[in-house]
Amino acid sequence: MVNQKHVFTASRWTSGNLFFPVRIEITRERVTRIKPHLIGSDEESIAIPKVASVNIRTGLIWSNIRIDSTGGSNPIMSHGHRKEDARAIRDLIERLQQEAAGRASAPKSE
Repeated sequence: MVNQKHVFTASRWTSGNLFFPVRIEITRERVTRIKPHLIGSDEESIAIPKVASVNIRTGLIWSNIRIDSTGGSNPIMSHGHRKEDARAIRDLIERLQQEAAGRASAPKSE
């Protein structure tokens, strides 16, 4: 999973996502929420080891996601994702955290 990026895009059928849907990008290092605009974009990110929890609120079709950090900063919030994508985001973050913890505790060979 070296330098691999996973991108999850919110549905255009949900509020605020018609023309410029929100994207959640997950890499080995961080989780980033990107909200494009006509000119530029807003980005928020949290380092994978700093993610404290992932909260998923599901509706009939779409899900809301809140990703909290251990530092107490503002959470990353996104709405309009498919239920399967929301669960995949949570599972991917948890797996990357376990891998990061394994790399940190592994003895360094010199």
